[in-house]
Amino acid sequence: MRYLLFIISLHLAIPARGQDNGKKLTLKDCYQLAKQNNTLVQQAQKSLQAREYSLQAENRAYYPNLDLLAGYNYLGKPLKINLQQVKDGVLNGSASQSVNTANAVFQQITGQPLPQNVQDAIYNGTKGIINTFYPDYNPELAKQSYFTAALALRQPIYLGGKINTAQQLAKTQVAAGQINQEVVEKGLYFAISAQYLRIMYLNTILSHEAVIVEAFRKNRDYATSLKDNQILPPYLLNWARVAYVQATNRYNNLELEKQNAILELNQLLGQPIETPLVITDTLTYEPHPVENGSNVQLLEHNPTYRLVSNKTDLANVAVKASRSLSLPNIFAIGSLNLYQKDLPVTIPPWLIGVEMQWNIFDGFQKYKRTKATRLLVEEARMAAENTKTTLELRLKVSQNKMKALQNDVASLDSARQQARTTTILVTDRMQNQLSSVKDVNDALLQEEEMEKIYYTAVMGYYLAMADYYNVIGTPEQFATYIDR
Repeated sequence: MRYLLFIISLHLAIPARGQDNGKKLTLKDCYQLAKQNNTLVQQAQKSLQAREYSLQAENRAYYPNLDLLAGYNYLGKPLKINLQQVKDGVLNGSASQSVNTANAVFQQITGQPLPQNVQDAIYNGTKGIINTFYPDYNPELAKQSYFTAALALRQPIYLGGKINTAQQLAKTQVAAGQINQEVVEKGLYFAISAQYLRIMYLNTILSHEAVIVEAFRKNRDYATSLKDNQILPPYLLNWARVAYVQATNRYNNLELEKQNAILELNQLLGQPIETPLVITDTLTYEPHPVENGSNVQLLEHNPTYRLVSNKTDLANVAVKASRSLSLPNIFAIGSLNLYQKDLPVTIPPWLIGVEMQWNIFDGFQKYKRTKATRLLVEEARMAAENTKTTLELRLKVSQNKMKALQNDVASLDSARQQARTTTILVTDRMQNQLSSVKDVNDALLQEEEMEKIYYTAVMGYYLAMADYYNVIGTPEQFATYIDR
């Protein structure tokens, strides 16, 4: 058994010595490492950057859009002018125009109109000449296939507030991204604080456990000497040996638990889990008065509360967006054909103009959307109120926990002092043959248990303090108190 314990102790000492090469970290140092390396923080930063780029894009929505359009067109049937359909109108109209012209000239010379037979002769002669030269086919306006290449310009003039609403929405999203990053960072700080306190607790318990293990060893050695002198029965020596082995095992288990705590802390810091860390701080109880002030003042820095308020702003912007859909859109447009060869006569080489788009009826979709967004505003307000109530409850609970644990620590401190005094008295009595080895073992176990209970209460007090600072939105302030 001794060799087994030696091997276990040696195995545990190897990584402990490896940590000596690492840097001694304070709680504030852990915050900085996590902010630089933790993937959740980096993810929130990337999300914020994406929202900022979206805002920059929306700020450029007033700029004109210039598109290059190109294509190949093949007409199923060439475009033609049907001259035969208007032939009679052209013949009759031209003949009548010739008669009117000749009649007007003759009347100016003679003062009398042309005789009817002359007018008929002019009419029929003109109609016959034109009919002779009139095309008997329909000419094409363009080729059956052609290429197009043009620059198209579209400049927003009035969009019913849609661009302003989109910019407000993007700004609200950026604010949400900033608050979300704070939520991630501050939540991570609280988790790191809890893990750091766990390591401090284990450091403290290990230092006291080492004293207890040494006391069990001395008690075993003393029992061995008494047994060798035939003063102590063998079963009491076995009892002392078992107590020492169990104490050593508890110490080794605490070492393993500390190693696990460091692995978990490395994960929170965003480092490889095998990265050496040196944290030697121990728990020392110092009561800390909580801040006084109204709940609203204390919670104004809490990012979760601000995030819910941001959702209310987002819902209000959504109402404006749904209303803007009912207003018309007006654009200035322009087009310039870069490739004008073989274009149909219906396509101009360039054009400018103003275009309006206004939806008249959509089956009341916009009305329903507006009504839905208004309900979302009410929902966001209720969520904000519920979050505020929850945070106020957490704030009050954390304050009460700190006060309750202050009382527990005070009473447990007295109890552990008494347990330590009892161990000293029982040990003295054993050396004077007034108590047994088992009495000393029992006293040591009681002292060990009271030390654990006391420092568990101290750790609970600091955890309640960390939760208090987390609720008021300044968890990093806890490091200032711990590291001093």
